[in-house]
Amino acid sequence: MPKPSPPDESTGWQVEQNASEAYEKYLVPPIFAPWADRLFETIDVNEGDRVLDVACGTGIVARRAASRVGTGGSVVGLDINEGMLVVAEKTAADIQPSIEWRQADATDLPFSEKQFDVVCCQQSLQFFDDPAVAVEEMQRVLAPGGRMSLSVWRSLDYHPGYVVLADALERHIGDEAGEMMRSPFPAWEGEDLRTLVQAAGIVDVSITIEIGSVRYPSVEEFVRRESASSPLAEAIAAVGREVRDELVLEVEDSLHAYIDDEGVISPMESYVVTADKNQ
Repeated sequence: MPKPSPPDESTGWQVEQNASEAYEKYLVPPIFAPWADRLFETIDVNEGDRVLDVACGTGIVARRAASRVGTGGSVVGLDINEGMLVVAEKTAADIQPSIEWRQADATDLPFSEKQFDVVCCQQSLQFFDDPAVAVEEMQRVLAPGGRMSLSVWRSLDYHPGYVVLADALERHIGDEAGEMMRSPFPAWEGEDLRTLVQAAGIVDVSITIEIGSVRYPSVEEFVRRESASSPLAEAIAAVGREVRDELVLEVEDSLHAYIDDEGVISPMESYVVTADKNQ
């Protein structure tokens, strides 16, 4: 589940879209939409709030926020990846209030101090070159009394489907492919996140562990959709069908305990960090 690269024209193994479009189609409905709903269960977003979605991807958190702030509020989605923003804007074209999309780096937010009532960041903090600076920037643009909500996957040990997939990709595609699939799952503990947020100047921090799952109709679709939605698409499309078949078979054998009549399911666990800025 790596963050996708900017769009390209990779083809093969039924990959018909660029990575950003595939991310929205294949990963948002089963993973990021349900977890966005969980994010908003932990933080109040009210009518009239000004919301910033940092590293918004294709914008699922921003879209969920728009329905809560109403016409008196505003939502901004920010991402460094132009391809993700193109899909975000297209997907949210009919949403009111309209969402503003900005291309920028999370470690250098293009906003003045105290501009937002709510700042969210779903499953992206672990990808930033300097997470501490990114959190400092989020704190800077948050108004007094504002709320911050961050989610970060727990370590790979808590995601059995991705343990298997990463190991199989490493053996059949290469070390880089395996490492890329492991990248969303940092070896952070909850206290690491608490320290990170408190070091940015927000003392009132709460951390919860949320447990969910992801389901795919088959193991082959699990492998294909995860690959199509990331920079792995081209590398996997380039290998022969025999290699891909061996890859899928290995994943299927290793995940037999998670296969049922409706496909394959894997548990997923995430830290959700909520913080209130008192001044």
